[in-house]
Amino acid sequence: MPFRLQRLIAKTPRSVERDVVPLALEDGRTIEVQRVRDPRARRLKLSVDERGARLTLPMRASLVSGERFLHEHRAWLQAQLARQLGGEALPSLVPFTTATLPLRGEDVPVDWQEGRYAAIRHEDGRIRIQMPARLGDAGLRRHLRAFYETEARADINRWLPRYLAALPRAPSPIRLKMMSSLWGSLSPDGAMTLDLSLVVARPSAFEYVLVHELCHLIHANHSRAFWREVETRFPAWRDERAYFHEHGRRLKAGLRALLAG
Repeated sequence: MPFRLQRLIAKTPRSVERDVVPLALEDGRTIEVQRVRDPRARRLKLSVDERGARLTLPMRASLVSGERFLHEHRAWLQAQLARQLGGEALPSLVPFTTATLPLRGEDVPVDWQEGRYAAIRHEDGRIRIQMPARLGDAGLRRHLRAFYETEARADINRWLPRYLAALPRAPSPIRLKMMSSLWGSLSPDGAMTLDLSLVVARPSAFEYVLVHELCHLIHANHSRAFWREVETRFPAWRDERAYFHEHGRRLKAGLRALLAG
């Protein structure tokens, strides 16, 4: 029995381990690569998505072999990052330096000022950021996330009433979060989740996703009947879907860079 128990314990997979490693690209930039040691992995793998670069290592692979693999594929990684972002650089958040921030499909000018407490407001076509010196990078990003959530909810509250009357029920609640690939989802109990990155997309695209998820209150599928409901409420939905195909990854990656660093 002890021998058999030891064998069972030995076969139990170890948990996934994650950390971050810096990598200097051939164009002079330094990026952060998420390094993941996964017991299910069988080989070294490098991938890129809206969350950035990711290096996956089997449990037996050494860190040295992983770093060598990264350096050997720097050119490929740089090309993939450029393709993901359409050749554009990710926005950065540097106190008293960042000049614009994305909001509703535009780069909005930013005004910085010191103050006793942190506050971020959107007024007169500008984003005004007040922050105390002690706030720090993490604190600033928390306040910026709260700002984007407030702006997103203002848009939702402006659009939602015009669609509710023709629906069997209202969604409850509506959550905002950073989503990896989806733009929205609706659970069987009517709870809606929307990607926070929608607030940096053009408003018509954000409204389309809201309408799309509301129509799932009528049809919990993507049948022809569902798309007829979408067409009735939002005839230009094809234009917005094409917009996401072209710009979606850049939108997600850009907001993630601002809020996660």
